[in-house]
Amino acid sequence: MKKFVSAIVLVAAVVWLLNTSLFASPPAGAAKLLAHRGVHQTYPKANVGNDTCTAAIINTPRHGYLENTIASMQAAFEAGADVVELDVHLTPDKQFAVFHDWTLDCRTEAKGVTEETPMAALKALDIGYGYTADGGRTFPFRGKGIGQMPTLDEVLAALPDRKFLVNFKSRRAEEGTALAARIEAESTWREAVFGVYGGEEPTRETLKTIEGMRGYDRTSTMACLGRYLGYGWTGLMPEACKNTLVIVPGNYAPFLWGWPDRFAQRMKAAGSEIILLGPYHGGDFTTGIDTTEDLELVPSGFSGYVWTNRIETIGPALAKRQAAEAGRG
Repeated sequence: MKKFVSAIVLVAAVVWLLNTSLFASPPAGAAKLLAHRGVHQTYPKANVGNDTCTAAIINTPRHGYLENTIASMQAAFEAGADVVELDVHLTPDKQFAVFHDWTLDCRTEAKGVTEETPMAALKALDIGYGYTADGGRTFPFRGKGIGQMPTLDEVLAALPDRKFLVNFKSRRAEEGTALAARIEAESTWREAVFGVYGGEEPTRETLKTIEGMRGYDRTSTMACLGRYLGYGWTGLMPEACKNTLVIVPGNYAPFLWGWPDRFAQRMKAAGSEIILLGPYHGGDFTTGIDTTEDLELVPSGFSGYVWTNRIETIGPALAKRQAAEAGRG
């Protein structure tokens, strides 16, 4: 019995030594911010499903920006974003429309499927038409979003030397092929596209074609985290976690072997970048670090990316915290 207990204690000690951050320094650099949809109108997350029209349930507006517009992205970078996430649909005329919804009836005055609508028609729409914070009594952005749906070309031209995470809204491999072709043809696109994610088929098509491009989909994310939880304590890195973007929900992060510093070291050595989300409660990988309380989920010395839906709040708050940490150092 004593030998058995001693063996258990020895194994526990080895596991602890392999995974403690006490003897590991975080990778150099400061935390970076990833602004989901730019500066945008937020909404309560409770009871939101795939078919919920979120424009119809927005919180009381605190600013005048609409998601996925050039103005909202510019504001996000000015607030401290290092990367802005945007959503794309490949239209029949082979342009990438930057717009979140699969259909047009929630945010605009039109009906139809976004990817089936020519870009000229999309340009004529009012993307602020459907927003309401009071159940439809008032529509504060109606008439203010006409012509504000940009193409990806327009975004990259208007915001040079900036970086973007591209979200494929469809599962058409054709989208990934088209984006890869543009990236291969134009060096500025390769510099601008930080990574890709979303629909498995287009995401994997882009990753297969563009050497060194990072990205993820739901399946690859679950494969990485699941296998790492299974045997990452050994220091062995699952293939699914190599040369990719590793999505880490903030409330599950402490359960990852070696979190935070040794985990970060391992991911850096594997050629991967960490994106730290807000608390995950099932089904939604877009919850963000959105309040000053959520910032407590970001470890001191963290040098990965922090996903936020409130860049206008978190940008200044994180900068203040980092300045205070630098002063203490």
